[in-house]
Amino acid sequence: MPVIKSAKKRVKTSLKRNARNREWKSKLKSSIKSFERLVAEGNAAEAKNQLKETIKVIDTAAGKGIIHKNNAARKKSRLTRMLNNIA
Repeated sequence: MPVIKSAKKRVKTSLKRNARNREWKSKLKSSIKSFERLVAEGNAAEAKNQLKETIKVIDTAAGKGIIHKNNAARKKSRLTRMLNNIA
């Protein structure tokens, strides 16, 4: 357990940030999975709408520092390619 006041504060803030990051990562993964499920079903129209939402979540996560911007770009590229292959 930390003794110094600033160390105690760092523990609190890191716990808050950890919870927030976990929430965003979960949101990101579930959004990607729902898009991949639509692609697997071959439902191009709904997949296109879901791709917009998924890209929005990916960009937000990258902006918040949850994932790296290059990781975000790679995910968006792969998902777009998946959509183009079924369309």
